[in-house]
Amino acid sequence: MVAALACIPLALFGMGYGAGFRVNLTPSYPLGLWRIETLNRDVRIGDRVFICPPLTEAFHRARERGYVRRGLCPGWLSPLIKTVVAMPGQSVEIGASVTIDGLALPQSAIQKRDGSGRELTPDPGGVVPPDTLFLHSTFRGSYDSRYFGPIPAAGVLGLARPVFTFTP
Repeated sequence: MVAALACIPLALFGMGYGAGFRVNLTPSYPLGLWRIETLNRDVRIGDRVFICPPLTEAFHRARERGYVRRGLCPGWLSPLIKTVVAMPGQSVEIGASVTIDGLALPQSAIQKRDGSGRELTPDPGGVVPPDTLFLHSTFRGSYDSRYFGPIPAAGVLGLARPVFTFTP
């Protein structure tokens, strides 16, 4: 009986996961329960998406530093919640902040160090390559394309929709 009761939370977690529910514990977007909504169209500028990070050196380092948690994406990385701010063919310049096609991206200041005082190296910028997306979060300490550059659009899991969230 006790063992059966102990399995209930595990079963609920499995059903919720299968239905696309995820818990966000990072400050890049409000904390709480989110849902991956199926994307039945091409990705657009302004879409807030769940995306699996690629298995690159930048994300290996990000995992070591705690910027990315463990999850069910390739390499056991957690999906990111980010907003698409540039698409293939657009020009991204990274200096003190980010400009896209000559227009300043609000709340995109480049940080020289992370919250633990470790050096951050910004991406060099350039033209967004085919089949990739440049991603951003307005959270000052977000680890996004300002630092890791454009990433493959094939990693998009769907739109990120808040279900029950709060900002601390």
